[in-house]
Amino acid sequence: MASPEVLATPAGAAIAGWEQLVLDLSAGDAGMRVVHVVLDGDARPISASDMVFYRTGPAEIRQESVGGRFEADGSFRGTRWLTAGPEPADDEPPDWESTPSEPSAADIAALRALVDEMLRRAGGE
Repeated sequence: MASPEVLATPAGAAIAGWEQLVLDLSAGDAGMRVVHVVLDGDARPISASDMVFYRTGPAEIRQESVGGRFEADGSFRGTRWLTAGPEPADDEPPDWESTPSEPSAADIAALRALVDEMLRRAGGE
């Protein structure tokens, strides 16, 4: 959300009418899944991410995610991430290792399907 003062600026005008859809899902035994989609003023998806958080041990966590931008030509520009490490204590910063990679065609197809499903649900269909 942006205040009217921000939307009145040139930078703010560029995002006027944008919406965000966020869906938290159970990932079964895996843990939690969060899907995030940003829509432009015409309700077209311009970016999306799909993150799944796993608990791999009593104090170990893992996150697999893919996210990026849908380009005007229909292509997708983004990154796939694998992050793993010990779960931090409340007063300690995380000590995780993150590895980026190029998303596969299957990753992109799955993300597009999730976006389509979210738009269908948001539209009440």
